[in-house]
Parts: sequence; structure tokens; C-alpha cells
Amino acid sequence: MSGPHASKLDHLGNTVHTVRQLVKAGVVRFERPDKLIALAKAIRAWGPTPAAGYTASAIRVPDSIAIDDELGTLTFRELHVRTNALAHGMRAAGIVEGDGIGILCRNHRGFVEATVACSKLGASALYLNTGFAGPQIRDVIARENPAGLIFDDEYTGLIGDQAAGRHCFIAWHDGNAATRSDNAVEGGRMTLEALIAGGDQTDLTPPSRRGKVVILTSGTTGTPRGAARRQPESLSPAAALFSKIPLKAREPTVIAAPLFHTWGFAHFTLGLALSSTLVLRRRFDAAEILEAAATSHATALIVVPVMLQRIIELPPAATAGLDLSRLRIIAVSGSALPGELATKVMDRLGDVVYNLYGSTEVAWVTIATPADLRAAPGTAGTPPRGTTVRLYDDADQPVDPGAPGRIFVANEMLFDGYTGGGSKAVIDGLMSTGDVGHFDQAGRLFVDGRDDDMIISGGENVFPREIEDLLHAHPEIDDVSVIGVPDDQFGQGLKAFVVLASGSQLDSTAVKTHVRDNLARYKVPRDVVFVVELPRNATGKVLKRELRLQQD
Repeated sequence: MSGPHASKLDHLGNTVHTVRQLVKAGVVRFERPDKLIALAKAIRAWGPTPAAGYTASAIRVPDSIAIDDELGTLTFRELHVRTNALAHGMRAAGIVEGDGIGILCRNHRGFVEATVACSKLGASALYLNTGFAGPQIRDVIARENPAGLIFDDEYTGLIGDQAAGRHCFIAWHDGNAATRSDNAVEGGRMTLEALIAGGDQTDLTPPSRRGKVVILTSGTTGTPRGAARRQPESLSPAAALFSKIPLKAREPTVIAAPLFHTWGFAHFTLGLALSSTLVLRRRFDAAEILEAAATSHATALIVVPVMLQRIIELPPAATAGLDLSRLRIIAVSGSALPGELATKVMDRLGDVVYNLYGSTEVAWVTIATPADLRAAPGTAGTPPRGTTVRLYDDADQPVDPGAPGRIFVANEMLFDGYTGGGSKAVIDGLMSTGDVGHFDQAGRLFVDGRDDDMIISGGENVFPREIEDLLHAHPEIDDVSVIGVPDDQFGQGLKAFVVLASGSQLDSTAVKTHVRDNLARYKVPRDVVFVVELPRNATGKVLKRELRLQQD
């Protein structure tokens, strides 16, 4: 069937699927008539925004815990009132609807409250990477030119002269973070606590237009760019994700992944719909994160792969006595998840690992469930409902089944374009992820590597991911990254940077032999360099540009 009738049936099917998943997750449930009326008014007024999420939760579950961080806890009622006061205080300080606000915060209540206050004002939030060096931070601020900055005091020096002429507020001050409501910190800048303490707590009138969210690309291969994203027009994307990752409403979620990153921010926004308790810690420590999960009775833990590696490296004594029996979900994204790592974690903690493949520009692409990861370690999984994935060759033609190709995606969450202009390539309405991959016979996607990471050695196409996965699975290797280097004979050769496990006696010959015994000869690294650690950004992605500088 085609035409308008088919379109109506598709729409009806999507609506039924969305409602079913929202009911299953506990987002849609029976409410008292007075609460239903108040909820309907709030959602109609604010739309699907952070402001709506916390306004709705303050109506539904006002006394439930919204935030659990190093300063203690805040209920949904408290957070709603505090963000009202913060928004009024920011407006009194000069922030108006349509302004951009740069947010440079670790994972704590200040990040959440700044985001919600921006939403209530109709200001756009620009999330700055806490792992950037000073020049990167200052370049991004200069390029994006936000009207104001909200940052943790530790980043004052990195922001430097870019603070001049902007409204600046301190979100966290290590010296006296819990009580800094009476005065400004050193340098005369107001704290968020001071604005909250002096702000009007009454509800705000919704802005005439909603602010946008700007998340920076990782900048692993070049200068980070701002990716502007509108709020979704419906809860269908959230329902699609719930169908793959069984998150439930009103349960604690530990977000260890950085909130400024697409993956951490996604779970912040999902928590809005679920009225989740967000358990946040400013710095990642594997033992402390597991302890937080245990003491909060968390059912979900949100991490990037390198965090998962640190968790599995913990000795049994470090987790002895921790009750993690309620932990149903360990959701991983942000960089490639080695199949061997997923298997090790599930062997130790149960079949609870879910791997999401996506990007800042296209949001999510595919999701691998524990069953997928058991059946096909290393897979990125299958697309959730509402997402289309196709592979194209260099001539922009669809590839044959099973053949590798460039990965293109369509869904409701595609970004609006880079703030400095430009976008990703688009074919047939689908947007490029910048990666190359292939589907197996079961329809599961495998990501072979970055499109621009492909190495041509002696006329053969080589993607580093396959070699990295093989070496990562070696019991005497903790970490590895492979890059292409100039080669007089073959055009390009392979260079492997290897982090050995404690006590390992592997040498370069043994590493090359292992690759030669398992892969084609042209995939054997020409050079093997042993390093103490690989350079990574805050989300765990290897900074290959720094490895290339080391070999230049």
C-alpha cells in the first residue's frame, strides 16, 4: 500500500508504538485529574524542553529526589523553585531571550540548573568540553560569541580574556561550594547560589521561542565545531530508545559520562521524561562510581568505553560488599566498544551491557542489546524504530548486502548544521556519520572505522578498527591505537601504539606475529611503539592527531 492511506497507517503505527513504550517505561501512567490538568498546561506551555521536564516532575513527584551529587540531594520541587530563581536572577543580570550561554561545568547540580534556567529564559546553551586546553576553549568562545558564561571556578584561568565583556557566573567553587550564596567568589563574579538565593522563585512566562542546544564535536581530528540541535517535536525518539534500552521511570541513574557530551546529555534529557534521579559525581573514579551506584540503588549506569575498561580492571576486593543487584543497565557510547571488553563486563556483572552507536550530528544510529553483544561481539546493533540506516559507496550508490560502505542515517534527531556554517553530507535525505561499516546476515551493523581513517597500504584498503580490536583482545595488551604513516614502498604503512598490561613482556615482534597469525599480511603494523597511555579526550576517544604529531 502506498499514498496517503499508507502514510496515515504509518503515523498510527508510530503513535501506538510510542504510547506502548512510554507506558512500559512508566512515563505515561494514571494521574489524579488535577495533576493531569496541570501537566497538560505545563507541557503545552513549554513544549518538550528541560523547563517542561522539571516543571512536570515537580507536579508529578515533587518530593522525589531529582539530583544526588557531592553536595547532597535536591527534590524536584526544590530544583524547580531554584531554577525559577536562577532564571530570574540571570535575567536581572542582563541575560535575555535568544542569548547564548556557554556552560563549562563538570557533572553536578550546577550543570543541570544552568541548563534548565536557560530553557526557562529561552536562551541557547553552548556546552564546552571540560577536557579542552585553554586555547581550544578560548577559540570556541570567540567563535560562538555567547553573551554569558557559566563555569566551574577551576576553569577561570583557561577562559582567560574571553570572560571580558560577558556575563560570568561561577557554578562550582571548591573552597566553599555548598554555602556560597552570600557573596561573590574571588574576582567579583557571582555564583549561581548567590543568584538563586536572591532570585524571584515564582514561575516564569514561557519564552516566545525555545532556546537551542549546541554541543561541540569531539575535535579528535581537528578544531571542535558547534552542532546546533533543536528540541525534539515529540517523545517518539525517547520511546524508540526505551524499546531497545529498558530504562524505567522514577529510578536512579548514575551518569558517569560527561554531561556536556552527546551521550551524557542524552541521558539527562531522557531523565526529564522519566523523572529519574540523576546521580552525578564531578570526576570519574571507577570504585567511587560503583559505590555511588550501589548506595543509590541505581538501575542504570551511563559510561563511555574507557570508563568500562577502568571498571573491569578493578580488583575484586574493590567491589566486595557492593550491592549492584539492581543494576539492570550499563549503557555505553561515545567511542568504539571492543567486543572483548563487553564480554568481560557481562561475564562479571551479568548481561546488562547496551552499546549505542551514534554521533553529535545524527544522535543515535543503532543499539546493541546484551543478546546482540553475546551473539556478535563488537557489533553496534540494529536501528531503533524511526531510524533508517543505509550504506553508500564512493559514487553515492547503495552497496550490495554485506558489503562495506559509508554510513548514512535519517531520524528525528538530526542536527541543524554547524554553528559556523556547513553540515554533513546528505544522500536521499540521509546524513553521513563520517564512518564506514557493514551489516552482517542478521542485519546487525559493524562500524569498521572513520571514513577519513582508512589507510591505503600497497593498494589495499585497511581500517585500523579491525587491528585495534584484535590487539585489544590480547590478554597482555590493555590499550591500542593504529594510525597510518608515510611509507616509501607501500604509500602508507601502519603504526601501532600499544599499552601493555602490567607484567607483560611482549615485544614488537610478538605483536606483529599475533596480527600476522590472525589477519591478512598487509594489516600487520610496520612499526609498534609501546606507550604508558594513549592520549584521550574527556569522552574517551583517542586523539589520533596527537599520535600523528608524535611520529612526525
